[in-house]
Amino acid sequence: MSEDAAVETPAAMFGKEIRLAREVRGWTQAQLADKLWCRQPYVSKVESGQQLASPQFAEMCDRVFGTPGVYARMRQRAADAGNPVWFIPYLELEREARAICDYSPVRIMGILQTPEYAEAVYRAARPQESAAEIAKRVEKRIRRRELFDGPKPPSLWVILHESVLWSRVGGADVMRGQLQHLVHVTESPFITVQIFPYDGGTPARGLPFNLMTRQDGTQVLYEETYQRGRVDDSAEAVAAARDAYERLRANALSLADSLTLIRHALEAHAHGHHLRPLPRDMGEVQLQRGERRPMPRMGPRTRPYRRRPRPGQQEP
Repeated sequence: MSEDAAVETPAAMFGKEIRLAREVRGWTQAQLADKLWCRQPYVSKVESGQQLASPQFAEMCDRVFGTPGVYARMRQRAADAGNPVWFIPYLELEREARAICDYSPVRIMGILQTPEYAEAVYRAARPQESAAEIAKRVEKRIRRRELFDGPKPPSLWVILHESVLWSRVGGADVMRGQLQHLVHVTESPFITVQIFPYDGGTPARGLPFNLMTRQDGTQVLYEETYQRGRVDDSAEAVAAARDAYERLRANALSLADSLTLIRHALEAHAHGHHLRPLPRDMGEVQLQRGERRPMPRMGPRTRPYRRRPRPGQQEP
């Protein structure tokens, strides 16, 4: 076995600890599965490292093994492994946040990305990495959706610049899937999406940022530079970011008009239409094909040509 193959993945190390705890108690995988309210094949995949356990699995292990918080923390360290050191503080804040307000002027924020969209973003940013390395990054990004699987998910308010909808990240098929997912997540009572339109004026900020509200009500600013991100909890920085976000929200489209614009962009990507912004007066636009208004005639009106009858011939 090569040196690389001998290195255990974080998921495999977590699974090994679960297996050892089970064997010490003399339980089979099937017996442990019954105690955890899951299936034996799932326990097998976790113990072998084929799949990183879910947060709920780790919490149930703590209950069954009598180790309050041990396996939950171990599982979380395994999930964070491989992320840049500077990004881990953000992930911890994201998991503990009561509310998240995000502004994304270039790309859809990571937690709302589809696997295909995330892959296209990573391939563009890291062209030198292998397909396996990109796949690992995508898996970690998609795993962040677990944030909304818990009993008390945070409220997420996202403002996207309209240009994000028209940028063909990964091609038309990838964008169609991404926008369909965006429409779907707006059905959640915890997720709100607004679009900052082209004619909304100059955005209050040109770079992406978000404000996270902790459980105690205090807020933290997170923003990224070209190479890394940083967390800032100073009163001045948070106040300036909060003011900027309120101005962005004030100039953004309403929730209904934002959803209409997303669907308009989705239809354009799906049918290869010429990509163009939707008129600001959303009430005059009907996106359903059956409700579309007939296109007005263009150019001068002309009478239909009628052949003159020949002499002695009756006119039809």
